[in-house]
Amino acid sequence: MDWIWAGVQSIRNVFSIDSGYRLTDDQVINHFPNHVELTRKDLMKDENGRFIHLDFIPLTFMLPADYNLFVEEFRKNPNTTWIMKPCGKARGIGIFLVNKLSQLKKWSRDSKTNNFTPPTSKDTYVISKYIDNPLLIGGKKFDLRLYVLVTSFRPLKCYIPLKCYMYRLGFARFCTVKYNASVNELDNMFVHLTNVSIQKQGEDYNAVHGGKWTVQNMRLFLEGTRGKEVTDKLFDEINWQTVHSLKAVSGNISNDRHCFECYGYDYIVDDNLKPWLIEVNASPSLTSTTSSDRIMKYRLMNDLINIVIPLVRCLSDVRWNKIPQKEHLGYFDLLFDEELAQQDALNMDKKLGPGGMVRGRKDGSRPSPATWK
Repeated sequence: MDWIWAGVQSIRNVFSIDSGYRLTDDQVINHFPNHVELTRKDLMKDENGRFIHLDFIPLTFMLPADYNLFVEEFRKNPNTTWIMKPCGKARGIGIFLVNKLSQLKKWSRDSKTNNFTPPTSKDTYVISKYIDNPLLIGGKKFDLRLYVLVTSFRPLKCYIPLKCYMYRLGFARFCTVKYNASVNELDNMFVHLTNVSIQKQGEDYNAVHGGKWTVQNMRLFLEGTRGKEVTDKLFDEINWQTVHSLKAVSGNISNDRHCFECYGYDYIVDDNLKPWLIEVNASPSLTSTTSSDRIMKYRLMNDLINIVIPLVRCLSDVRWNKIPQKEHLGYFDLLFDEELAQQDALNMDKKLGPGGMVRGRKDGSRPSPATWK
């Protein structure tokens, strides 16, 4: 079976009608045709800057299109700090913090046209409320990079179940300089941005550990300092948010049986242990900065291949059912299987009968074998 690992730009050519290229039944590729529905910073939100069904994402606007809406929101809370990111870039490139409207004059001028045409990714920015109360460890800010594998989505006109997996070997990325919310430190990216590409340029960067903790170590630390119950709740919330972000776009993704996707999810945890989904990356970095990093990413790729490519050679066809044996999952855990979830819900309805209610959780829901629970 042929394994194709393509960049996000190459995907447009692979699936272009004009290219004439068509994938055969023995080929798989690492992106869905329109994966940007989830990974572009300026998508998934409504006309008021709020993300549809995703209240775990900071309030966000697109500039210059939403400038007037942003100004209205800014004036309600003039002391708020906002973070600006170019829509089509990664690795912390072009990101900066603002706390004054005067810093946005160039976008104000662009927004005064009535006939707005979406500009190129070079010109378009998203601006989001900055999480100014991050959970600190050793006085430093960090975020979580988690890897999520999706083997199928659910397009609108065809029933193909959403199926996704969470990798256990993610990591926390730390800033090299202690956090300071002072307005005098807004320009200090070593305080605010956790991107390794930025932090490794600092004088305090440690090349041995790369400013990273494993998720397992992070979890042990939180269990020891905050307790196991609240730590479990935090990671359950992260899993829930991940599943619902995928559900939010599953009807719009062009599902193709040749495709899979390994997303890099970035979360920030605030000091109330609430996780915030900051970004979803279509091509998370697979380069390594430390020996531990290299080993982890080698395992990630090995486990990913074992899931998306059938281990039995006679099944070297994309039409196989894509349900790997548990022993082939490696460090991946099943996060959500829509087909199993529907079967589970149907079985529960039969047991409860008309008007039945599930007891246990406050919202009436219950853990399902089809999820991380």
